[in-house]
Amino acid sequence: MEKFISKPYLKDVKDNYIRVGSYSVINESKQKRSRSKYINEVSVFLSHKHDEINELENVIALLNTLGVELYIDWLDEGMPKETSGVTATKLKSRINSCSKFIFLATDGAINSKWCNWELGYGDAKKYPQDIAVMPITNQVNSNWDGSEYLQIYPIITYDNQGPYGKLYIEFQGKKTTLDVWLKS
Repeated sequence: MEKFISKPYLKDVKDNYIRVGSYSVINESKQKRSRSKYINEVSVFLSHKHDEINELENVIALLNTLGVELYIDWLDEGMPKETSGVTATKLKSRINSCSKFIFLATDGAINSKWCNWELGYGDAKKYPQDIAVMPITNQVNSNWDGSEYLQIYPIITYDNQGPYGKLYIEFQGKKTTLDVWLKS
């Protein structure tokens, strides 16, 4: 049975199945030191609301189990301290350089001007095959409404196969596992 990803599910996955502190993220200095390492690996731009740290850490842990490199803008030492046009230019470059784009669809992200700007740019560069929405619900087995415009994107769901479930991408009546999508 497919479900939307809930905050309790993410916390459970991180607490019970994933070593804390083993996150793998891309930042400017890491990419400069080892640029060739990322050419053959899957990289994901993770669009998210900065103040939702718990959800973000849990999603990072979950996605790291799939062997992807994540780009998290506020962990990038090369990003300006204050948002500006330079921020937007750097974000565009990162969205272009990452092979996939995932919008972490929390209520905060849906209401964020920066997250929506990133999604709009990602839409122009990655739609439909390399972009997905990961809805995060507050409760297990609850529905997710999001915003109307999010209904046009592939969506990440899970079912409870295995120790922490199996993740899928669903779009236009088709369903594939998240790990296959990430490598496509």
